[in-house]
Amino acid sequence: MADTQQALAAETMHKFLRINRYLRRYARQVNDYGIAPKKLSVLRFLLEQESATVGQVQEYLYNSASAASTLVSHLEEAGYVTRTRSPEDNRVVIVELTEAGRRLAESAPIGGLILLRRRLRDLPPDELSQIDRALDHIADLMEVTDEE
Repeated sequence: MADTQQALAAETMHKFLRINRYLRRYARQVNDYGIAPKKLSVLRFLLEQESATVGQVQEYLYNSASAASTLVSHLEEAGYVTRTRSPEDNRVVIVELTEAGRRLAESAPIGGLILLRRRLRDLPPDELSQIDRALDHIADLMEVTDEE
């Protein structure tokens, strides 16, 4: 039994490391387009949504408000997005793709977390719950906290 358990543990670790290597490889591939993966993720999000508030970008990224705002500022400086005030509520900032942002979002490879986000939405609820529980367990095993 111990040998079987060790072999299964090794195989599980191998799968986790394979995913990690894939994410690093995908990040390098995206960087070849001159943009960081997280920024491309925001461009893809805006492509799907057509526009979003900075708060929605923050929620999509699971980042702080200041981190999301900084990222949107960098995208604006690069000419990929515009920011305008909402006509209904001047406190709300609307983010939209420019033509350059749209071209980049459409031409860069789809993979990594962008692809995972899309495909998770389409999974049956029971399958999604199993994955969610497994990821909670992995996070616990690695002692991952919310601060990270």
